[in-house]
Amino acid sequence: MTEAIPPSWQAALEPVLQSAESRKLGGWLRAEEDAGKTVYPPRGQRLNALALTPLDEVRVVILGQDPYHGPGQAHGLAFSVQDGVKVPPSLVNIYKELESDLGIPRRDHGNLSGWARQGVLLLNNTLTVEAGQAGSHAGRGWDAITDAAVAAVVERGDPAVFILWGSHAKKKAGRVKGLGTADRHLVLTSPHPSPLSAHSGFFGSKPFSQANAFLERHGIAPIDWSQ
Repeated sequence: MTEAIPPSWQAALEPVLQSAESRKLGGWLRAEEDAGKTVYPPRGQRLNALALTPLDEVRVVILGQDPYHGPGQAHGLAFSVQDGVKVPPSLVNIYKELESDLGIPRRDHGNLSGWARQGVLLLNNTLTVEAGQAGSHAGRGWDAITDAAVAAVVERGDPAVFILWGSHAKKKAGRVKGLGTADRHLVLTSPHPSPLSAHSGFFGSKPFSQANAFLERHGIAPIDWSQ
C-alpha cells in the first residue's frame, strides 16, 4: 500500500494489509507509476471513501466496481466525480431515481462527498485504474482490502443498509461472510444504474426511501440525500 489507512479502519484492515498480496499491490502500483503510466484517482485520494466515512459512522454502504478512468473524474468515491466534471451516465440515472423516489431535484454536479460525510460508504471494489483502461487494476489485490472493509461494517453491532446495484456488487457482497444472514442489516439489490440496465429494474427500486425508513426504524438518523 502506498497510502495510509484512515485511523478508524486500521484495526479492521491491518491483517489483510500485512499480507504478501497487499505488499505486492503496493509495489506494483509504484512500478506502474514509475513506468510513466497515469493512475486514477491521484495519490492522496485513493482512500477517500474510508477517510470521509469512518467505520463507526457508516450507515449505508453503496458498492461500485472500479474508478472512472477519464482525466479529473475519479476522487476515491464510487459513482462520484470531482467538481466541474460532467455527471456520468450512471450517476445521471441515480439522480433520476432519487428524484422519483424522494422528490429531490437532480443536481448539476456529480460530487457525492456530502453523502460520504453523512455515513454513506461509497466503496469501489478496486480502488485504482489506469487512465483510459476500465478494469485494468482488477485482480491486482484490492479485492481483499475492500472485502475486509465491507466485512468490518457487517461485523459491527450497529445496523446498516447495503445497496447492491448490479451483479458485480452482489458478487462482492456474496464473498462477505454473514452479510446475507445478519438480521440487523438491510440488503437492497437491483440492476445497475448504467443506461444498459437501469430500465430493467433499477428505476422504481426506491433504494433511498427504503434506506431511510430502515434507519429511522432503528433509531438512526436518516441520510439527507439532497446534500
